[in-house]
Amino acid sequence: MHPFEYAAPETLEDALALLHEHRDEAKVLAGGQSLVPLLNYRLARPRVVVDINGLPLDGVRADDGRLRLGALVRHHQLEESDTIARHCPVLREAARLIGNVRVRTLGTLGGSLAHADPAAELPAVMTALDARLTVASASGRRSIAARDFVTGPLTTALAPDEIVTEVEVSTSPARGFAVEEFARRAGDFGLVVVVALVRVDRGGRVADARLALGGVADRPVRAAAAEEALRGQEPTAAVLAGAAEIARDRLDPPSDAFASGPYRRLLAGVLGRRALARAVAGAIQSEGAEAR
Repeated sequence: MHPFEYAAPETLEDALALLHEHRDEAKVLAGGQSLVPLLNYRLARPRVVVDINGLPLDGVRADDGRLRLGALVRHHQLEESDTIARHCPVLREAARLIGNVRVRTLGTLGGSLAHADPAAELPAVMTALDARLTVASASGRRSIAARDFVTGPLTTALAPDEIVTEVEVSTSPARGFAVEEFARRAGDFGLVVVVALVRVDRGGRVADARLALGGVADRPVRAAAAEEALRGQEPTAAVLAGAAEIARDRLDPPSDAFASGPYRRLLAGVLGRRALARAVAGAIQSEGAEAR
């Protein structure tokens, strides 16, 4: 690693003061699953590393129809928390796809979002959930919509002296969900990730649908046209397939060493159809359980 100074502030205010002082020359250490490899390969050469693991940013609480997650909530907490399973189970499903046991033990929600890998599961899930991120600096706090947070590959709307402190999502128990991805090996980032959220009315028609994809652009994308095509419709296999095709046909994924753009586009259609089918099945089951 390139030599750097190490600081482990005891309060959020102290951490923010350090970031304000050093700005672009500082890096934040949370779970370290992204930063440490960057340091090892000297792709990042900060003057100061600010370790925030001692800060009280790991809470999980649900109230007034909202689920609030601290930035230091670990991936394994997303997977194991009864509160999350009860109020936003799609996060549990997504967490199980992340890396391996070591990564899930150390990696953090805020760290994954701030790293902004276009193929990561959590940014796509937060985009589908219409989450809001609270970010803080020495000069105050502000809220950013998840769909506006990632601005490009490994690039976010965070200023150099800001950190993510909390993520907030709405809760909806009567909503089906699914996370589908295709990866070269278990635990790898997906070549394509698809997140589907569906709510049906008592007549069995789609009341609301959300479809987000990762790995198909320089940031997570919402398939708005596909969502609109589903609303108010009876979710037959043909309707779901048609919505998945709409989402697929509006994509122009990049090619790289792992997969071509056309292959990613094909995967998006296949995984979109699977995710919507599972989400609809879960939504119908949830609506039936509530009706009883």
